[in-house]
Amino acid sequence: MSSQVTSPALRQGLNARQAETVENLMAAGLQELRAVGHEGLTIRTVAQRAGVSPATAYTYLSSKNHLFAELFWRHLSEDGTGAPAGARATERLQATVRALTARIVAEPELAAAVTPALLGGDPDVARLRLRIGGEFYARFEAALAGDRRPADPAVLEVLVLTFTGALLQAGMGLLTYDQIADRLVSAVEVIMRGNE
Repeated sequence: MSSQVTSPALRQGLNARQAETVENLMAAGLQELRAVGHEGLTIRTVAQRAGVSPATAYTYLSSKNHLFAELFWRHLSEDGTGAPAGARATERLQATVRALTARIVAEPELAAAVTPALLGGDPDVARLRLRIGGEFYARFEAALAGDRRPADPAVLEVLVLTFTGALLQAGMGLLTYDQIADRLVSAVEVIMRGNE
C-alpha cells in the first residue's frame, strides 16, 4: 500500500486530524523501536501503541522499513545545525562528519534499523533514501562552501560515497559508529589533500 506521507514537507496536504495521526504514529513508532528493537517491531504494534487501527497505520506507512526511513529522516532533519565553523574546508568537513555520526549515535535502535531499511525496494523508502542522501550532500556542500568558491562536484561525490559506505559498514557491524567517526575524520583529510 502506498503511503500518503513520506516526509515532513509532504504533510501540508493533510487535514489537522490526519497530521495528528501521523505524529502519533511517528511517536509510537520511535517508542516501540526503543522498546523492542527493529526486528520485534511491527506496524500492528505501532498502531496499537498509537491508538489507531492497523488499517489506519497502513494508510500512512507502507511498511516498517518505511517507518524506519521516515523516523531517520525526521531525526536527521531535526538537527538544525548550520554550516560548521572552521578556517579550512577540511576542518569544517571533519566537524560535519562528527556531527552527523553523533546525531546517528544519539538513537542507537534507529541506527540499527535504518541501514537494512534503506537497502529495501519499497518506493516510499526509495524517496526517503534520496532525501537522506541529498541531506548528506547538502551538509558537505555547505562545509565546502565556506571558501567562497563553488564546491567541486567530484569531491562532494567522493565525500558522500565515503560517508554512506562507512554507515553501511557500521550497519553491518564491521565497525561501531564511534569508530567510523574517527575513520571518517582521517578520510576527509586524505580526500581534501590538494583540494584546499
